Amino acid sequence: MDNRLDIADFLRESSSRVLLDVRSPGEYAQGHIPGAVSFPLFSDEERALVGTCYKQQGKEQALELGLELVGPKMAGFIRQARQLAPDRRLAVHCWRGGQRSGSMAWLFRQAGFEVATLDGGYKKYRRYVLDGFQEIHLDMRVVGGRTGSGKTKILKELALLGEQIIDLEGLAHHKGSAFGSIGEIAQPTVEQFENDLFQALSALDPQRQVWIENESRSIGRVYIPAPFWEKMRASTLFNVQIPETARIDNLLQDYVLTDKSELEAAFLRIDKKLGGQHLKAALEALRADDFATAARIALHYYDKTYQHGLDNNPSSDIRLLEYAHGDPASIAKELRSEK
Repeated sequence: MDNRLDIADFLRESSSRVLLDVRSPGEYAQGHIPGAVSFPLFSDEERALVGTCYKQQGKEQALELGLELVGPKMAGFIRQARQLAPDRRLAVHCWRGGQRSGSMAWLFRQAGFEVATLDGGYKKYRRYVLDGFQEIHLDMRVVGGRTGSGKTKILKELALLGEQIIDLEGLAHHKGSAFGSIGEIAQPTVEQFENDLFQALSALDPQRQVWIENESRSIGRVYIPAPFWEKMRASTLFNVQIPETARIDNLLQDYVLTDKSELEAAFLRIDKKLGGQHLKAALEALRADDFATAARIALHYYDKTYQHGLDNNPSSDIRLLEYAHGDPASIAKELRSEK
């Protein structure tokens, strides 16, 4: 029985099934539905061969080649699917919801699986995500502050208090500066970041406020989708200020155990903006294990950058909150009480 679902129904249904992405590994790596398992019908090389055959010899010859390539794998597909889904409930999709997902769904059904497929495939999902950013309406509260203010720590404390948060830097695997990749795993593609962000936003209760960290549009090599970023910039901004000593302590906690060569490389990435004398002083401080001095030099540059962004922030509600301490738990409690 055909069980082709539209995107909304498919996503609901796949939440209770094992979701198989039968596109090639390269397609999956570029971007996939969060939670999907890569289950390629063709390898990247095989997909290229079939595509070339289709262009040069036509659909019939390409189909025959595809069958030749897939035939020896069919028993293995079934065994693998049984391991992944002992209850034999699957959701399957390909790029357009055509030949690849249809073929795999047929095979699985012959083996006794209950299978749902996505009408329009991953292509339809991507349109759903990009359109969805236009439709998201949330009561966002943005936590701002200069570098080292502990904004991510404050967000996590807000989550512990039961507040809804979106951790953009966590999703991006980047802390948003020249030093931002240190200690992080490889960043996702822009496409995958969008998918992951959309899923996180979709899981929120729109009737409740959500806290998010102030960011520039780029976080490392990924970008916040323009419609969502504009909504962030129009939201209430809580500009948290803590003493410089507390900010330096936060930076030392984050980076002091880092290989010094990584810190040196990060300083070199902002050499033109730091200026020759500041760069030289920062590198000398690192080599002398004087991390506090190096951090203070970095703050001098990033403070100017943050102030420029603050001066150009279009929000009509920017609130300055000054603290004599840098305790994120206390700050989170006070933020939560703000109306």
